[in-house]
Amino acid sequence: MTRVVVGMSGGVDSSVAAALLKEQGYDVVGIMLRLWSEPASEEDIESGRASENKCCSIESMGDARRVAAKLDIPFYVVNVEQPFQEHIVDYFYDEYLAGRTPNPCLRCNRHIRFTLLLERALALGADYLCTGHYVRVDDDPATGLRRLRRGVSAEKDQSYVLHVLNQQQLRHALFPLGDYTKPQVRAMAAERGLPVATKAESQEICFVAANDYRGFMRRYAESTGRAQPQAGPILDESGRQLGEHQGLAYYTIGQRKGLGVSAREPLHVLRMDAASNALIVGGAAHLERSEFTVWQTTYPSGIVPTEPFEAEVKVRYKATPVPALVTPLTDGRASITLRQPQRAITPGQAAVFYGGADGDEVLGGGLIEE
Repeated sequence: MTRVVVGMSGGVDSSVAAALLKEQGYDVVGIMLRLWSEPASEEDIESGRASENKCCSIESMGDARRVAAKLDIPFYVVNVEQPFQEHIVDYFYDEYLAGRTPNPCLRCNRHIRFTLLLERALALGADYLCTGHYVRVDDDPATGLRRLRRGVSAEKDQSYVLHVLNQQQLRHALFPLGDYTKPQVRAMAAERGLPVATKAESQEICFVAANDYRGFMRRYAESTGRAQPQAGPILDESGRQLGEHQGLAYYTIGQRKGLGVSAREPLHVLRMDAASNALIVGGAAHLERSEFTVWQTTYPSGIVPTEPFEAEVKVRYKATPVPALVTPLTDGRASITLRQPQRAITPGQAAVFYGGADGDEVLGGGLIEE
């Protein structure tokens, strides 16, 4: 019998994924990762927010155990708090400190789920690692290479955060939910009597208490002794100082409210100059860009293109992909020219390239540079 390890979170998606695989005859083992999360304050505990969106909270762990018992599958908890803090939390802090806006899920999928958890799965004799992501994988009929494709549900497609996976990881990956919508998954959970069928879905950062990333930056610096965000000038595009910011980490590209400066027209954060610790602001019209570069590029096929190619490019998780020309550069980066300018293209976020015969294949991606 083919063994598969399911990464369980206590949510409805991974629970249904486990149920589907069990019904298909797999030898299913559930594993939950115990990740690092920010200690809750007394105020959060009293308000009931302490366990809010903690992907490995006591409540979530209990839900995952109940689902495993219902499905009659083994269930284990693996502690990865230290590597998670080093690879994800420290990175998250350092990126914000440098004036970039990171997506921790990208890095978690690369370094934690599909490295540490996959290694554990293979060590247990499993052939596959399964997660509840809404994506599809199959083999390219022309090349035999493993393909990563968008999920059927445009609303739930999560290929953006999995574009970092390589051929070895994709060959050991199963994603049973790629052909379904969220309502269908909830219905399947209810039909099977799973105790998480109506569990609320969270879109927050799992390790940040009360979804307060600005407060997290202050608290994490104090608790770890790391360098703290420093105040600096707010400049217009001509270099004229309009005010003072509290630290680049507390602002995001496109932000309008909370700048503490006034002008004839509404001002938005256009970019951050980490070298001079300056926040550059201007009118909304200046937020649109059509050209930028990406670095840390990855290509799921393992084949790095050498010639420019047409693709649809998504510049943030919920953005609509737009036609673009992707030009690989000799240093491993790539230059992107969008056919339609996009608003608030943000350094630190990923730009993901789509194409293929049906236009739904992940061709590659990279992190947007300043």
